[in-house]
Amino acid sequence: MLNALALGVVLAANPAPATPASAQAPAAPAATPAPAPKPTAQATLKDSSGKVIANARFTQGPRGVLLSLDVVDAPPGAHAFHVHEKGVCDGKDGFKSAGGHFNPTNKKHGFLASEGRHCGDMPNVEIPASGKVQTEFFLEDLTLNPGVATSLFDGDGSALVLHVKGDDYRSDPTGEAGGRMACGVVEPVKEP
Repeated sequence: MLNALALGVVLAANPAPATPASAQAPAAPAATPAPAPKPTAQATLKDSSGKVIANARFTQGPRGVLLSLDVVDAPPGAHAFHVHEKGVCDGKDGFKSAGGHFNPTNKKHGFLASEGRHCGDMPNVEIPASGKVQTEFFLEDLTLNPGVATSLFDGDGSALVLHVKGDDYRSDPTGEAGGRMACGVVEPVKEP
């Protein structure tokens, strides 16, 4: 009886006859990677003077929304970043027009709150000295599909707000995030 090592030696010593090229099956075409899903919503965050601070893109996934944020000009440091409940960004009122944090499930604010968190709560954005950063967030509690309580496209829309200070992740209702530095209305991407 041959053991596994001996069998390997026997097979190596007696290789299978080569198949003529004409009898070989044609090679399968190389698989092309699936194209990246196109963003289905976007927001341009501007300060009260109208200067662009950041751009955001939203892509609906099977279990939530991927938000890609590209900050182009913001002061360095930690800045709270939230989805707000109204799709209005009026700089004349300090962006209070965007309402409170998006909270259709009526929870308390903050990742560290025992009765929290708002659907619109996200981690702080850490901005380096350059004032530029790119980051992503996965928002498992949200959807872009209309007609759902947690949709960013509910009756009055929604907005993204970048705050002056960092979020402490526990103080209700705002995380002691300070004023609203920039705001952008979440809008569907228009297909060409």
